[in-house]
Amino acid sequence: MDHVDPAQPVPQDRAAEPLTEYIQRVNRRVRGFDRRRPLVWDLHLTGFWVLAALIDASGGWRNVAHDPGVPVGLVVALSLALSVPLLWRRSHPRAALLGTLPAALVSAWSGASLQAALLQLLLVHHIALRLPLRNLWWAVALATAPTCVTVARYGDAAGSWNQQLGSQLVSLGVAALIGITVRTRRDYTEALEDRARRLETERDQQVRLAAAAERARIAREMHDIIGHNLSVITGLADGGRYAAAKSPDRATQALDAIGTTSRQALGELRRLLDVLRDDDRDGTTPTAAELAPQPALTDLDRLLDGVRRAGLPVRTSVKGDVTLPGGRQLTLYRVIQEALTNTLKHAGPDATAHIDLSYEAAGAVTLTVTDTGQAIPLPSPAHTGGRGLPGMRERTSLYGGTLEAGPRPAPERGWRVRLHLPEESPQ
Repeated sequence: MDHVDPAQPVPQDRAAEPLTEYIQRVNRRVRGFDRRRPLVWDLHLTGFWVLAALIDASGGWRNVAHDPGVPVGLVVALSLALSVPLLWRRSHPRAALLGTLPAALVSAWSGASLQAALLQLLLVHHIALRLPLRNLWWAVALATAPTCVTVARYGDAAGSWNQQLGSQLVSLGVAALIGITVRTRRDYTEALEDRARRLETERDQQVRLAAAAERARIAREMHDIIGHNLSVITGLADGGRYAAAKSPDRATQALDAIGTTSRQALGELRRLLDVLRDDDRDGTTPTAAELAPQPALTDLDRLLDGVRRAGLPVRTSVKGDVTLPGGRQLTLYRVIQEALTNTLKHAGPDATAHIDLSYEAAGAVTLTVTDTGQAIPLPSPAHTGGRGLPGMRERTSLYGGTLEAGPRPAPERGWRVRLHLPEESPQ
């Protein structure tokens, strides 16, 4: 036998009463069947009340009648006229009430006082449930008319008029109040369901937007990592090929540099791809890739060493000394990396590059990367599918900065990339 610790919380599925679950399940099935086949339910309910009215017409009506001598045929006809219109209580409750009114008036005037007239309360309930509430005023007036006829025709034999009217009005008020309550609860439930659907739609949209933003970020990172390192490897391979015939030692150095650069690129790519893997993770323990820091300006020397080994001389000059946030450092690092990559690809042999980094007040910074190669216009990203310049501009726009890229003004030769990040806005 299992023992349950009273201090432990009871699971939700065990806390629910089995009878409650059964009733809710049956209720959902009945409602679902009613939505699919409303006529079946209407026929059953109407048939029940027609049978009850006919049973009362077989003789029970005389116990409350003011005139027991009313012909039986008339009583049966009135019973049917008061009960059959219930078939349209949901689709046309107003017309159904109007249809029962003549029979209710005849029942009251003849003295039969059939209890089937109480079925008008069900019609008033559906009017309150399904139609604008202004329809209740005339519905209550119509349903009260037979009582007024009974009081006017039979007087004291029917009891005091205020007692008769009071009882009828209270019954009508309860029927209308139940309809209004059910209607309010239904509207509130529909509003909650609609709000839940809208929130789910908004959540899905946010997920798609976040996924699109993450794909764009990953595309930028992969372009920066793979594009730069492959350019460096290409430069080293070209240099090693020319050096192989004249200086085998230089060729060996080029091959070593290619291996080092390849391993660095592979390591960075693995860290990036590890972030995308969600196998065997519960979302609570960060991976090594998530813990690995993004490149910063302190890693710039390693980047420049790789570019120099690829055959591109690079000079740097730094003015000022300001500590920048990690995001701004990453932007500067990636722009320098992309600019040098483009120089390796397009500047041609014997080109040199110069990096000018100027720190200003309140975190503002200006970066200028120039080269002395051939100022060949870069292909349009729309034709090449490249993400170099667009990626640099996207990174710059995150901090409200500006980026200019183009040939250097005559008579100077080469290409220039200028980035300016404004002062950090106060939080």
